[in-house]
Amino acid sequence: MDMNTLLPIIIQIITGIIGGQAVGAAIKTAAMGQLPKIRGGAIGGVGGAAILGSLLGHGVDPAAAAAATGGLGSALNLQNIIGGAGGGAILTGILGAVMGAMKK
Repeated sequence: MDMNTLLPIIIQIITGIIGGQAVGAAIKTAAMGQLPKIRGGAIGGVGGAAILGSLLGHGVDPAAAAAATGGLGSALNLQNIIGGAGGGAILTGILGAVMGAMKK
């Protein structure tokens, strides 16, 4: 697996974890541990970026972006950053609500 394939997934996982941590900190009633927030954020980040990418139709040509920015441009785009953070936040919020409901 080359770096052009792996780097966008790494960006999606990291931004998903950031989004998941933000929601986990904002929703104190869920009382989630770190592991569910990290897992939910990472999985949601990859899923959210994939969904946003399909909705946007992959508007940026990865080859042109990589050539313009030395390879990092194809990974640092709206789909990976916003989709990853949003997907991580949404999935972590859902997990928090489900875990909170199970404790009652």
